[in-house]
Amino acid sequence: MTTATVWLIIFVAAYWSYCIFWGIKGARSAKTASDYFIAGRTIPIWVFVLAATATSFSGWTFMGHPGLVYRDGFQYAYASFYAITIPFTGVMFLKRQWIIGKRFGFITPGEMFADYYSSEAIRILTVIVALIFSVPYLGLQLRASGFLFNVLTDGLLGVEAGMWMLSIVVIIYVASGGLRAVAYVDTLQCLLLAGGIFVIGLITLNAVGGWTVLQEGIGKLTSPEIIPALGTAIDPKRTPDGFSHYTAIPGVIQFVKSGPSAVGGAWTGVMCLTYMFALMGIHSSPAFTMWAFANKNPRPFAPQQVWASSAGIGFILIFFTAIQGLGAHLIGADANALTAGIAKDVLQIGGNIMETPGKQGMLVPALIHLLADTAPWLVGLLAVCALAAMQSTGAAYMSTAGGMLTRDLYKRFINPEAGHGTQKLFGRIGVVIICGLALIVATTSKDALVLLGGLAVAFGFQMWPAIAGVCYIPWFTRQGIAVGLALGLVAVMMTESVGVKWFGITAWGRWPLTMHSAFWGMLVNMGAVMIISAMTQGSDNPEHKKKFHDFLAETASVPAAKQGLKPLAWIVTIVWFIFAIGPGAVIGNTIFGNPNDATTWMFGMPSIWVWQIIWWFLGVCMMYLLAYHMQMSTMPETDIVALVEDIGDVKKARLDTDTP
Repeated sequence: MTTATVWLIIFVAAYWSYCIFWGIKGARSAKTASDYFIAGRTIPIWVFVLAATATSFSGWTFMGHPGLVYRDGFQYAYASFYAITIPFTGVMFLKRQWIIGKRFGFITPGEMFADYYSSEAIRILTVIVALIFSVPYLGLQLRASGFLFNVLTDGLLGVEAGMWMLSIVVIIYVASGGLRAVAYVDTLQCLLLAGGIFVIGLITLNAVGGWTVLQEGIGKLTSPEIIPALGTAIDPKRTPDGFSHYTAIPGVIQFVKSGPSAVGGAWTGVMCLTYMFALMGIHSSPAFTMWAFANKNPRPFAPQQVWASSAGIGFILIFFTAIQGLGAHLIGADANALTAGIAKDVLQIGGNIMETPGKQGMLVPALIHLLADTAPWLVGLLAVCALAAMQSTGAAYMSTAGGMLTRDLYKRFINPEAGHGTQKLFGRIGVVIICGLALIVATTSKDALVLLGGLAVAFGFQMWPAIAGVCYIPWFTRQGIAVGLALGLVAVMMTESVGVKWFGITAWGRWPLTMHSAFWGMLVNMGAVMIISAMTQGSDNPEHKKKFHDFLAETASVPAAKQGLKPLAWIVTIVWFIFAIGPGAVIGNTIFGNPNDATTWMFGMPSIWVWQIIWWFLGVCMMYLLAYHMQMSTMPETDIVALVEDIGDVKKARLDTDTP
């Protein structure tokens, strides 16, 4: 057993002890069902800021994101803008959902939708979305954790063994302590996630030889010059304009059947935009509605959305994951770069990371392993950072999905009189069931896991119309929302790998016309919502819905003094989406220099990287405008008083059950 493995075991033991401590503490604090499922609506400000950030950015951010930057270059690095687009959904909806949840006593999104739309079908569809989001997402995180343990222990611990060990610990603290335990563990996980990405970026930069060497190396890596020993340029994959796919997106759109088959890479302007739509589904997923309900007040929303996520995580992703991904080409991950003599073989992985079993997923473990001889303790600590990143999202989805199974299925349809103890028991059983399903899929069918994982965030995005109806648009009817949501989920499946692999859909492939499945799902979803709502106006108790919107108008509207700024806010938001992550991003390929000629690069950086840095900063400004200045995420000026009567006998009984 190596010294690095010993340190890994020590840090993992300490970290897991911390997790179990909060599980026990959370269990002792959970006196009622509300305490267990949404922490009694008392999560402190600083806890939510860190916990929601950790939940938003999973182990995929830590492990997968740098690897895809390595494989696809800066055209994929536009995905780093999810540090802004994920909380953008929160700006749109979290404050208003909190107000409604507080006012009417909702614990799960299914309860909110079923009450507002007077529809049990929407309640059940919401639970389905939560399960499809939670099970494969958790399975992917668990399997990645097992893979990480396997690599960093030099095969001492098998993938499945590591996966099962992690799942046992997660079940213990999530099932015991509920959302309160998840929140407090997530605070540490957020710090470990951000700190780990930062440190691994510094390790990579040091291995490359510093900032200047990195800049020069990227210029050589992307040059169109033919290398005699290769017979091609170092990067033979060129965009339609002849640029390296590492430093340019391949146009606004490509009219191909399948996005991954696009010339010069899949990440066209519309692909980047629609992929961001998918990731916006994280904060519109049912789990984040429960996060909103769990807060004492909306005060934490704005700092989480603007400073922790957009500014903090955005800065780390824009700079340090880019350094990891592009810098890896210059230290031994790229066989072509080694052959061309522009790289040094620091990683010593045999010359081409894409030929290893984990492909680009091996990149971060390989970078961590660089310190195995010089700082083995840091290897153990960084491994725990990766573990925490992978655990942060899965735990939250286990807890919230367990709550929805209990409240929206068991309590609603099987035992409406279930008391606090019974609800907590079934909530814990739900956590075990969800984790068990994730483990079964992850252990027995890796292909199914990957296919289902691709659906998760796109499914979450399909909740936008339902939430928008509750928060903004009383015109949407329950018939339109139910049919639209169902058809949207089907459209997502038909334009993902599932459509080809499971249903034999060959008329189009994955991501037709280089547009993500989230877009195609929403196109069908919103089309159905609009058409059916127009045909069914007045049929779903508009007076009942009016209560919600009248109350939101009193408590969440933009103040009269700032109504004149609404057109400006709309313009700023639309311009940002078009030029930062949409079709207009193609301008960034060349505006600050010729991608094929490093001598023309302003600031010594590829034009596309400078463009991303500028629009990241402008994105933070946009989020500040919306969250703070337009008061979309600030404290309401009116106190929110919970109603416990005049909302129907069934709902009143439910609220009485939840009152200590």
